[in-house]
Amino acid sequence: MTKRQVNIQILNWGPCVVRMKISDEFKKTLLDEGEKNKIDFTDKLAGILDKETGYSEESKKRLLPNISEILGVYDQAYCKYRMRNYEKPPQYVLTSMWINYQKPNDFNPPHDHDGALSFVAYLQIPEALKKENAAYKGKSCGPGGIQFLFGDGIRNAITYQSFFPEENDIFIFPAWLKHWVAPYKSDCTRISVSGNIHDSAPLNNITAFAPKYLEKKEKKESEENEQYLKELKGKI
Repeated sequence: MTKRQVNIQILNWGPCVVRMKISDEFKKTLLDEGEKNKIDFTDKLAGILDKETGYSEESKKRLLPNISEILGVYDQAYCKYRMRNYEKPPQYVLTSMWINYQKPNDFNPPHDHDGALSFVAYLQIPEALKKENAAYKGKSCGPGGIQFLFGDGIRNAITYQSFFPEENDIFIFPAWLKHWVAPYKSDCTRISVSGNIHDSAPLNNITAFAPKYLEKKEKKESEENEQYLKELKGKI
């Protein structure tokens, strides 16, 4: 029987999640700026953590060049994943960003985020936690792991991705994607940074003034709705 080469195409399915590394310099900046935080974020988030604080507008402005670069890489990966380019390039605005100090027994239950994209970057993973995870014998991501959940399906369908993150890892994913973070027992603090991105401003001009921008956007949408109702009443 003559052998022949067969060309195939594998169709990617579901959400596009990108894992990459941030630089040590950017990690240090995130930690340093995070120490200046004064905004308590614990009442704004799903996590069962005692300390989650939000970055100030000034801090976010200093971090934007790095975040812009990361989002640019995500856009390239997304186009490759869906096997076609954008018809119209996305526009982004950084709407919120916070730092998480996870301690023993803290965890994040299954949840999603607001906006178009979200990210989580891991800045500090203590050796004690690494050892606890390495000793884990189960089938999930283990203590301190992160798991992404999508859809229902039979056993041979991929409906979740599970990882124990490394230091300097950053995950970028659709904000609507359900995910959760497992607790751990080791007496140590794991530090990560998360953020939400709305698709409302040019990538090379991400603005730190998200609330002001979104306020204008909501006002415009309200005016458009009023105009629509006015026109509709005129037709009745």
